[in-house]
Amino acid sequence: MSQSVSLADYRAALTTPGSTRPLVASLLARLPIAMIGLSALLYVQRETGSFAAAGLVSAGSLVGVSAGSVVQGRLIDRFGPTRPLLVMVVLFALAMAGLTLAIEAHAATPLLVLLGGGIGITEPMVGSASRALWGRLVAVEGVRNAAFSYEAISMEVFFILGPGLAGLLVAAPWPGTGMIAGSVCMIAGGTLFALSPAVRAWGSAPAGGRRSLLGALAGPGMRTLALAALGFGVVIGFVEVAVPAAATEAGRPELGGVLLSAWSVSSVAFGIAFSLRPWPRAMSLRLPTLLAAFGLLVALLALPSSLWGLALAMLVAGAMITPQSATHSAAIELVAPEGTAAEAFGWVLTAVTLGLAFGQSVSGYLVEHAGPSASFLAASASALVVAAVVWLLRHTVQQPAPSREEALV
Repeated sequence: MSQSVSLADYRAALTTPGSTRPLVASLLARLPIAMIGLSALLYVQRETGSFAAAGLVSAGSLVGVSAGSVVQGRLIDRFGPTRPLLVMVVLFALAMAGLTLAIEAHAATPLLVLLGGGIGITEPMVGSASRALWGRLVAVEGVRNAAFSYEAISMEVFFILGPGLAGLLVAAPWPGTGMIAGSVCMIAGGTLFALSPAVRAWGSAPAGGRRSLLGALAGPGMRTLALAALGFGVVIGFVEVAVPAAATEAGRPELGGVLLSAWSVSSVAFGIAFSLRPWPRAMSLRLPTLLAAFGLLVALLALPSSLWGLALAMLVAGAMITPQSATHSAAIELVAPEGTAAEAFGWVLTAVTLGLAFGQSVSGYLVEHAGPSASFLAASASALVVAAVVWLLRHTVQQPAPSREEALV
């Protein structure tokens, strides 16, 4: 299964009948996905004067997203997207209002962390539903794979735009402007997506026997995919801490965010080219190969002695980001048990998020005690170790997805 696409496939995917409204709505809902957490962090720091408290609130939000993505994915697979997303939109609005009031009231940090977790859990998982919807709207393999690649590329664009928007809006007269603006955008997009005709036509799954508590992870190939996504997140977590540290060490702390944006730019550019001619052709080989290549390229970040050199190395290493994201999305078609597409994508998001949290925490310790270069090398070693394990488990990705009956216990 090559998973290659053409420019004509992209055009066909984006003009699929019934796709326009959910496509536009999903863009609106996902645009602030990398903006809300950072905006909340900056808002808390401005109001409390504490980066420690702000970091805890951000961590609480990440933990919430990790749990919410899987739970919402399972609900979407069972009942269709409309009802779960509309419920989450309401809960998200309430959680965001609660967090805003608590920040303004200078509430205790534990309460802020709890509310941060609440906005993470209730954040409408339009991305999971959108990715699963393409599998229903498009039957031709090449066009469907183009749609999955589009999802990965667009998400990378949002991760470029989000932090920049958050940084601009925190300078507004009210520092909570970015958090609220992003929330309104997500609420509006989530509501419009849930009420789109193509989404409403996605009804509940047929009643059946009891499902395994593992859900999508009942498939061995799905567990291998989650492991690859975890390794991917670990590497990014290491780098997201080490790069700003390197900029600070060089006396230019303001360039930390710019350097991180550099690898996102090359990621988008190379991601499009990669989707036209992916390599390796076999998905079972692609997962470990791309992760190992990512690890080797990240090791280059330890070599430069200047920020210009680091920026160049970031551009090179970033070339492996979107290809992996697109591969993770496409692999779900092979390894997820039938009827678990949204939950499976939720597990991928959870694995990446947990990897980010682990990588960031370990990287912080290494940066403080051994410097940024040690963190870059640790990121590379982590990627190679996880890639080796995924390689050993590659046979699971070659297996077809278990049938609905096989996923029932």
